[in-house]
Amino acid sequence: MPAAARTYWLTSPSRIRRKDQSLIIEREAAANVHIPITDVRDIVACAEVDINTAVISLLNRHRINIHVLSHYGDYAGSLLTSETSTSGETVLAQARIAQDPNASLDIARKIVDSCAFNVRRVIDRKLLDRPYTVLQNSIATAESPAQLMGAEGTFRRSAWEVIDTKLPDWLQLGGRSRRPPKNAGNAFISYVNGITYARVLSAIRLTPLHSGIAFLHSSMERQRHSLVLDLSEMFEPLFAERLLLRMTGRNQLKEHHFDRDTNQAMLSESGRKLVVQSVRDEFAVTVAHRSLGRNVAYDELLYLDALALTRHCLEGTPYKPFRIWW
Repeated sequence: MPAAARTYWLTSPSRIRRKDQSLIIEREAAANVHIPITDVRDIVACAEVDINTAVISLLNRHRINIHVLSHYGDYAGSLLTSETSTSGETVLAQARIAQDPNASLDIARKIVDSCAFNVRRVIDRKLLDRPYTVLQNSIATAESPAQLMGAEGTFRRSAWEVIDTKLPDWLQLGGRSRRPPKNAGNAFISYVNGITYARVLSAIRLTPLHSGIAFLHSSMERQRHSLVLDLSEMFEPLFAERLLLRMTGRNQLKEHHFDRDTNQAMLSESGRKLVVQSVRDEFAVTVAHRSLGRNVAYDELLYLDALALTRHCLEGTPYKPFRIWW
C-alpha cells in the first residue's frame, strides 16, 4: 500500500477530468481540486460522478479503482483497473480450500465468530454475553455456511435490540432493513457498510486473492464480490455500529441529517458529508499492532486481514480473522 497515496472521497456531484498526470475534480458549488495521480490510492464516489476515457486511461495505468455508492449508500459498482495482483497459484489454492467442505467451513466458522465478537465488543459485552455463547455453540455444530449465517442472523437480531436501547427513538433500528433502509438508523449503517465494502474490495485487489471465491457467502454471487462480503463481516461493526453509537453519544447526528419518507430513509446531503468525513477520519486512526510492533491505521487492518488469508491459502498458516483488541 503506497504510503503517500490516499483514498479520495467524492461527497458531492463532481466531474473528473485529466490534465497531464493529474486529476482535476470539478464541483458545482466549490472550487476545483487539483490532485497529482501519485497521491491517489482509490476513489470512493458517494455522489454522482462524471468521467471520460482520458481519465479512465490514466486511472488504469496507475491501478486506481473507483467505487460508486448508490443514493442509499449501497454498493453500486466499481470501475476496476485491468491489472490486479491476483496470481494463478493463489487462486488455485484458494479454490481448492473453497471446494473442500471441511476446510471452507472452518474459515466460515472463524469469520462468523470474529464478526459476533466484534459486534459484542462494540455494542455491549455484558448484555450480549449470553447470545454470543449461544452463537458459539451453534457455530460448533453447524454443518454448512447456510446454518452459520442463520445462527449469525439470530445473534444479530439480539444485537439490534440491544443497540436500540442506546439510541434515541428517531434513530432506533427496529431490526435491520436494506434497499432501501426503512429509517434513519438503518440508513446510517447501510451507508457506512457500503463504504467498508468498497475499502475491503480495494484491499483484496492489492493481494493475490480472487475477490469472487468465498468461504461463507456463495461464490455464485454475481452482482457483488463474494470474498469481500466475507471479510467485510468483521470490519462493519468497527465502523458502522461503533460510529453510530459514538456520534449519537456526542449528539453529532441530527434529524436534519436524514431525508425520511414512508418506510424509507437516506442521508441528506449534509448528513452524507458528515458521515463520510467521520468514516474517513476513522480509517486514519492508528492503533499499536501486537504482532507487527508498530502503529497501523484502521485502513491497513483490512489489507492485513486479506494478507493473512493469502498466507493461509498458500502456506497453510492458521487464519485468524480480525478481532478488535483495544
